[in-house]
Amino acid sequence: MSNFNIKTYTKAGSEPVSAEKIESTALVVMRDVISVKKEEKILIITNPEENVLTISMALYNAAESLGAKPVLEVQPVKTLLDYAEESVIGSMAAEPDVILSISENKLGKDEKAMSSPYIYEGKEYTSIFDLAFDGKKCSRGFWTPGITTDMFVRTANIDYKLLQKRCGILCGKFEKAVSVRVTAPAGTDILIPVEGRKPFSDDGCFSVKGSGGNIPAGEVFISPLVGKSKGRIVFDGSMTITGGDLAIENPIICDVKDGFVTDVYNKISNPAPKGSEADRLLESIRGSEEKARKMAQDGIFSKEKAARYERNSRGIGELGIGLNPEAKITGNMLEDEKAFRTCHFAIGQNYDGDGNTFIHLDGVVRNPTIVINYQDGTSYTVEKDGELAPELKDA
Repeated sequence: MSNFNIKTYTKAGSEPVSAEKIESTALVVMRDVISVKKEEKILIITNPEENVLTISMALYNAAESLGAKPVLEVQPVKTLLDYAEESVIGSMAAEPDVILSISENKLGKDEKAMSSPYIYEGKEYTSIFDLAFDGKKCSRGFWTPGITTDMFVRTANIDYKLLQKRCGILCGKFEKAVSVRVTAPAGTDILIPVEGRKPFSDDGCFSVKGSGGNIPAGEVFISPLVGKSKGRIVFDGSMTITGGDLAIENPIICDVKDGFVTDVYNKISNPAPKGSEADRLLESIRGSEEKARKMAQDGIFSKEKAARYERNSRGIGELGIGLNPEAKITGNMLEDEKAFRTCHFAIGQNYDGDGNTFIHLDGVVRNPTIVINYQDGTSYTVEKDGELAPELKDA
């Protein structure tokens, strides 16, 4: 045994998070979420920053205590537009039983696979990570972009059986759904077509090969049909941009036509003032569009592929519903999108593989009313003004 010494973590202006709580939460996650077994190979990828490194070392210790064989790999912080280190890609290619990405921001993209995708059973994968989880299903694990020690001990040590029941009920409500309408007090009013799509459940049960999700867990999400959503989203909780997350003070308005964002502004000004939340979101979208064009100029992408990536930079890639009772809006998307009384939409990459691009920018909407519409003309209200339906709230 070569355990790391975990110290109590204190950040200016906050209560200290004890080493004992970090260690005990890490053990719960590795035992109850991942179901680590003896002799399993565990790859933990992290950054030098203190929050994520502290949590990673605790997870390493927990894996060792359960008889597994963990490896800790540290790389520089990556954003949505950066590439993972080649050594990290190589470690994932070794097909460990468990892959954990405990990152300050993002894991990073697979540079070689972006231009020459992996082919497995006739399907393309632009990341070794996606190949391991969605293709070969040889690994399981979780990813925690932006996690803090405070968030970890508050939101990861929960009743996972209850969460899994709640997620299971909600997933069942999407069967035979054709669309979802979301409205909210700040002005959101959008219709999301989902016919033929299946929901995903981030329920904290990552015990079988190919399974994975976030820690903290706690959402059900679905990919809208590409090019079909219409209406307006008003983000009034928090927002992901290329460099990280931000708490929203002046709500961001996104008009959506034929499935793509046409305008990004705020209630004060269109166009949004330079440096405002809306302007920073728009700059993140434009960064993805510009990268697609450059990939074509450099001969990495064909013109057709670059055009798809550029177009999908404005696509609506996700509708998610928060279901973790311990989560709250803090300005950190990893936690915010799991909070009760919220839903979130993503601009960019979707989860069904037909809306690929460089970004996936989540934005939170407070106190939504979410109505699922079915083929037979009936409907189901998931939540009204932020209150979950009784069978979900009291599961």
